[in-house]
Amino acid sequence: MNETKGAFDSPELWSPGCIQSSTSLTSLAPPFAFGQQAMDTALNVILIVVLLVIMVSLGCTMEIAKITAHLRRPKGVAIAILAQYSIMPLTAFILGKLFQLGTPESLAILICGCCPGGNLSNIFSLALRGDMNLSVVMTACSMVLAIGLMPLLLYLYSGGLSEGDLEGKVPYKGIITSLVLMLIPCATGIILNEKKPQYTGIITKAGMVMLLLSSAAIIALSVANMGSCIMVVLSPPLLGTSALMPLTGFLLGYAVSAAFKLDDRCRRTVCMETGCQNVQLGLAILKVAFAPEIIGPLYFFPLLYLLFQLGEGFLLILAFRIHDRIKQANDAAKIICAGVDTLRAQEMKSVLRHCRNSGKPGKQYMDSAAVALTTLQAPPSAASS
Repeated sequence: MNETKGAFDSPELWSPGCIQSSTSLTSLAPPFAFGQQAMDTALNVILIVVLLVIMVSLGCTMEIAKITAHLRRPKGVAIAILAQYSIMPLTAFILGKLFQLGTPESLAILICGCCPGGNLSNIFSLALRGDMNLSVVMTACSMVLAIGLMPLLLYLYSGGLSEGDLEGKVPYKGIITSLVLMLIPCATGIILNEKKPQYTGIITKAGMVMLLLSSAAIIALSVANMGSCIMVVLSPPLLGTSALMPLTGFLLGYAVSAAFKLDDRCRRTVCMETGCQNVQLGLAILKVAFAPEIIGPLYFFPLLYLLFQLGEGFLLILAFRIHDRIKQANDAAKIICAGVDTLRAQEMKSVLRHCRNSGKPGKQYMDSAAVALTTLQAPPSAASS
């Protein structure tokens, strides 16, 4: 029996409540309730191993002096935190209203929007050639502030929505674990950069290769983990929300940092920090705060959101890499032209200096100066012909 037939014809059929009334919860409930722990464990192990290696390679690009400078003058950190905790929760709330989502869907989206920055932003900042020192400082500050800001934002935006008890459900243990998984490997990388700088290039490249290779495995396991629930999570409203949330964060994060006149590397870093949320914390809140019969297959929404963060992040990396390649080519051409102009000007000065030092320059020196002047004023192609 095809239980999803006709779903596109009637948007109401995408509602978890409708599906739960016509099918058994056993086929749609989240894995923590019905025995897919093996898949969850495999995904978590891969994520932790990849994260540890990549964060060590990220730490190899950092310098203690620059980290200290960002802490002493926290302009970039303040802008990133302001952008993240104002733009993303508001975006989640507006998209929930715009797509006319039900209460469970709106809560799932809002919880993701209120999460702090995650390690994915550090990885993307590394690939974008952003300011890695600023990136790690921002992520750490974002996670520390999440201890107070997440309950406050969820309380402010979820008024009148909650069908579960959100009070006291912020996963403080998960926040601390994320901090540890970020700071310890980064500190290891910083020490390697200070003590063994000859190996940092190899470690950084290895981290980027592991990121590319593991991304496909993570995406495949995430999709497999959704199982029969995937059609509910892939409803048009949730797809639209998942696509627009990170994109809005990326674009507005870059725009806000540009408005405050941060340099290009810092703009890229703030862009990534704003658009990337720690979806693991969102999963933890949905798991702890709501019963399976309330949240149903929407437990998987953070995974869908993660997939769009990955996809849009890779597209941004590609766009910035193409931009950098074109800019480098143009800069090289300008340097060559400037060098040619400088050389020609030096030749002209040499001829005139020779004429001047001769006392009473004869006709041959005057002719040489005139020829040199004519040659220097002509285009390079004409001069060479």
